[in-house]
Amino acid sequence: MTANGWSQILLFFAIIFAITKPIGLFMARVFSGERTFMDPVLKPVERVLYRLTRVDPEREMTWIEYAVSMLLFSGVTMLVLYLMQRVQLYLPWNPQKLANVGQELAFNTAGSFTTNTNWQNYAGESTMSYLTQMAGLAYHNFTSAAVGIALAIAFIRGIARREKQTIGNFWVDMTRATLWVLVPACVLYAVVLIAQGVPQNLRPYDTAKLVESQTIQSTDASGKPTTKVTTEQTIAQGPVASQEAIKMLGTNGGGFFNVNSAHPFENPTPFSNFLQMISIFAIPAGLTYTLGKMTGSIRHGWAVWSAMAVLFLAGVTTAYWAESKGNPLLKGVDQRASITQTGGNMEGKEVRFGITNSALFATVTTDASCGAVNAMHDSFMPLGGMVPMVNIMLSETVFGGVGAGLYGILIYVVLAVFIAGLMVGRTPEYLGKKIEAFDIKMAMLTTLVFPFTILILTAISVLKGFGTSAILNPGPHGFSEVLYAFVSTAANNGSAFGGLSGNTSWYNMTLGVNTLIGRFFMIIPMLAIAGNLARKQAVPPSAGTFPVTTPLFSVLLVGTIVIVGALTFFPALSLGPILEHLLMQAEKAF
Repeated sequence: MTANGWSQILLFFAIIFAITKPIGLFMARVFSGERTFMDPVLKPVERVLYRLTRVDPEREMTWIEYAVSMLLFSGVTMLVLYLMQRVQLYLPWNPQKLANVGQELAFNTAGSFTTNTNWQNYAGESTMSYLTQMAGLAYHNFTSAAVGIALAIAFIRGIARREKQTIGNFWVDMTRATLWVLVPACVLYAVVLIAQGVPQNLRPYDTAKLVESQTIQSTDASGKPTTKVTTEQTIAQGPVASQEAIKMLGTNGGGFFNVNSAHPFENPTPFSNFLQMISIFAIPAGLTYTLGKMTGSIRHGWAVWSAMAVLFLAGVTTAYWAESKGNPLLKGVDQRASITQTGGNMEGKEVRFGITNSALFATVTTDASCGAVNAMHDSFMPLGGMVPMVNIMLSETVFGGVGAGLYGILIYVVLAVFIAGLMVGRTPEYLGKKIEAFDIKMAMLTTLVFPFTILILTAISVLKGFGTSAILNPGPHGFSEVLYAFVSTAANNGSAFGGLSGNTSWYNMTLGVNTLIGRFFMIIPMLAIAGNLARKQAVPPSAGTFPVTTPLFSVLLVGTIVIVGALTFFPALSLGPILEHLLMQAEKAF
């Protein structure tokens, strides 16, 4: 841990704080129907889209109509992506003649990108054609992010409205999220990435002669060792910058290349690396201010932001500390930071980014359910690797994915004010709305679905041969690889411990189903809460009302998230990274 490292982390945190208000204020104006500087250009486009799709922008929806529209849209677009993968060999823009994607992998990928998860059981540059990348995967990067923003805005309206049966129009919210927020930002962002050196073309892959031939040893299907001498290297490229922009701003995380943001074509410079981290948090942080603005309580928005910030700082501090200490098993090896070396545990990390930016990137991408990586989480120290896992286990509450982070933490806000109400013996209230039995039942349903699906599927996978056969590491580390996979897909994150070979029938199907459960089974109860809150009358504050604008509320919210969220998984963590850390201290590695 160095002063230079801490200065980079604090600079990142300061920039996120600075951009929260302007981004949040802009989104509040967009979704409130107020005039913005982009209206002269985008309003005519919006009207044309409504005419073509026969959407009445003045007609609002109940929470059930909103949910049905969202599910139908997601289902149809998921089917289109599945079919595109299955026939990509016969479609244009496939200069490498990449084969059709198998049915199980196509299902996994379609479910993953539809739900903003972007879990990848494949190497992008050797599996997906340019058309599939652009019209299939990048399209879902936009729409899944727009759906998340729309759902967050619907929840905010449910809190803000009084005695209303509706929470907005799904088609209007998604259209405005795409046109006003995502597309303009991604166009500018892609241009910056191109200037940094990220490719944007439709050329076939290039080949280059190696200075020295390389001997590659491998094992064939029968288990017989084979040796191959190669004299050429294939240099993959394609429409990378356009996909990289929405990958980050939409907290999607799916990489054009197999090694994601560790690849120099996806993340070529320290500036692009820093910009990518900023862009992951930009919209989720801004939505906390949007919450305060649209509900008429700016201080409440900042209180929610503060709770997120506390959890973020706790995570990045732990990860940075764990990775900076290095590996105690490397006795006699100098692992201290100095002028000539970064120090710490550099296994699985890019020398361009070092310990600080690897730990920071890992914390940011798992706080925000993005899943992009610039280092291999599987190579982190046990406690360093536990931080990304715990971040995901908190259910997208630490800034979280675009939209998903806000409505995720608002579920915990409902639980926090309920707990506060029990403490003072009064009916809990939240911004002038009484929190009643139905709201708590829906909130608890959301929080129970998440661990239920993760722990059951993890248990089956580590007990049955079809699950254990894909684990490449023994002991607690192998258990962590499986647990991380199901946590990551249920929380729509998509990052992985790379030691799990996920491209099998069992993992393709279960992880694909897990992404759908983690997205939609948690969204529907959330919309039910929003609809129920919108129908309620305003309740004037009284002496027994627990204020949700104070530091005390932020502390209570953090405590609720940690107790309800993180401690649910403590037994599983004890079998994985915690046990691995203790065994490492006893000089045993996995």
